[in-house]
Amino acid sequence: MMVCSFSPSSSPARTPKSSLHNNPRTLISKIKNQNIYVAASSNFHRTRNPFGRCIFVDSPSRASVKCLSKEPSSTVQENEQTVQLADAEEQVHGFESLFSNVNQATLKREPGSLSSSIFLVAGTTVGAGILAIPAVTQEAGFLASAVTCISCWMYMVVTGLLIAEVNVNTMCELGSGGVSLVSMARRTLGNTGVQIACWSYIFIHYALLVAYVARSSDILTNFLGIPTWETATLFSLLFGGLCYFGSQRIIGAVNGGLVLGIIVTFTTLVVVASGDLHWDALLRTNLEAAPRSIPIIALSFVYQNVVPVLCTNLEGNLSKVRTAIVLGTAIPLVLFLIWNAVILGTITTSEIGSNAIIDPLQQLRSSNGVIGPIVDVFSVLAIATSYIGFVLGLSDFLTDLLKLPSGRNMPLPYALTLLPPLVLSLLDPEIFFKALDFAGTYGVLVLFGVLPAAMSWSDRYSKASEITKVPLLVPGGKLTLSLVIGGAGIVILTEIIENFVHA
Repeated sequence: MMVCSFSPSSSPARTPKSSLHNNPRTLISKIKNQNIYVAASSNFHRTRNPFGRCIFVDSPSRASVKCLSKEPSSTVQENEQTVQLADAEEQVHGFESLFSNVNQATLKREPGSLSSSIFLVAGTTVGAGILAIPAVTQEAGFLASAVTCISCWMYMVVTGLLIAEVNVNTMCELGSGGVSLVSMARRTLGNTGVQIACWSYIFIHYALLVAYVARSSDILTNFLGIPTWETATLFSLLFGGLCYFGSQRIIGAVNGGLVLGIIVTFTTLVVVASGDLHWDALLRTNLEAAPRSIPIIALSFVYQNVVPVLCTNLEGNLSKVRTAIVLGTAIPLVLFLIWNAVILGTITTSEIGSNAIIDPLQQLRSSNGVIGPIVDVFSVLAIATSYIGFVLGLSDFLTDLLKLPSGRNMPLPYALTLLPPLVLSLLDPEIFFKALDFAGTYGVLVLFGVLPAAMSWSDRYSKASEITKVPLLVPGGKLTLSLVIGGAGIVILTEIIENFVHA
C-alpha cells in the first residue's frame, strides 16, 4: 500500500521544481508499475489524472488530495486499512488544500509557508510608491489622505481576493497550478480580456521595474560613488539572480529579512524625524484635493501580480490565501499612515500652500545629517522587496504567455523581465516619477480594478462553465462587483478629463 501527495502543478519560480501531475514519467520511475487513484474533496472540480480515475471523498472541511495505491484487494479489511492509512496521512499534513506541492527528487510534500506568503505580499506592496505618497497628499492634508489611503487599501484587498477566487477556479478547471492572469482572462473573458490583461500587465510591470531600477541606482550611486550603469546592473543582477536561482524557501527568507529591515529602519526614521512634528499641521484638511491622490495611493497598494504565485505556493488553500492578502497588505497600510503623518507633520504652512511638489526624501536629507543614510537604506530595502515581487510575477506571466513548460525556471522569461527595465532606466535616469504617475493613472485601475471584477462576474454568473466553484472570497454579489468596476471607471475618467483640461 502507498499514500503520497499529489499536485496538479507547481509554480515555475517559487514552488518545488516540479509536481507529480506534470512529471508522470518521474513518478512512474519512482513507484514502478503501481496504479494510482486520486482522492479529492467533493467541493472541488475533478482534475485530470493521467494515472487513473478520480475518487472523491466527502470532506466538507478539507480539500485533500492524495494518491492511493491501486493494489488488488480481496478482503474488506485490506480496503479499510487503505482508508485508515489515507486518513492518518491526511491528519498528519492537515490538508485544507486543493493540491500539494511535491519535490521532484524526494517526492515529499513541500507546502508554502503562510508567514513567507505574508512577507511576500507585504514586500511587494511596500515599494517606491511609499516615497511619493506625502508629495501627492500634502494638499489634501493628513486626515483626508488617511481616509483615502484606507479606502484604497480596502478596494485593493477586494480586487486581490477576486483574483485569488478566479485563479483557484481556473486551476480546478485546467487541472494545473501556476495559472497566471492571462490564463484567467482567457477562460473568463475570451480573447478581448486576454489582450487587455496582457498589455496592461506588461505595461505596468515594465513601468514600475524601470522606476525601481532608476531610483535604486540613483541612491546606490550617491552612497557608493560608482557610475549609475554599474549600480543599476548590480541591483538587477543581485535581486534578479535571487529570483532565478533561489528556491521558494530562500526567496521567502530573504524577502522576510528585507521586510524586517524595512520595519527597523522605518521605526528609526520615525523616531528621529518625529522630534520636530507639529500636531496642528495634521489637522489641516482639504477634501476636494483628496481624489487627486488616488492613482498614486492605489499604485502603492499593488500586490495583485503575485496573487497567482500565492495561490500556487499555498496549494489553493483559500483560508491561507485570504489571511496572506489581508495581513500582508495591512502592514504597508500602517507604514503608509505613519510615514504620511511624520512627513506632513513636519512641513510648514508656506510649503503646503505652495504649488511646488516637495520631494519627501530631499526634505528629510536636508533636515538632519543623521536622517540621510537612514532614508537611503529604507528606500533601497523598500524598492528591493517590491522589485522581487514584480520580477517573480512578470517572469511567471511571461512563462505562461510564451507557453513554456512549467515546473522549472527558464532563462528566456527572466531575460525579458530584467533586461528592458535596466536599459530604459539607463537611458532616462529621471524617469522615476514619470513612470509612477502614468502607471498609477492608466494602468493599475484597469488591470487590478476593472479586470478582476469583470473576470469574477463572468466566472460567477456565466453559464458556460459547469465546474463546482470554490467558496466566494468576496461577498455582496453583483452589487460589490459593480461598485468595484464603477469606482475605477470614475477615477480613470476624471483623470482623463483633468489632463485634457490642463493640456
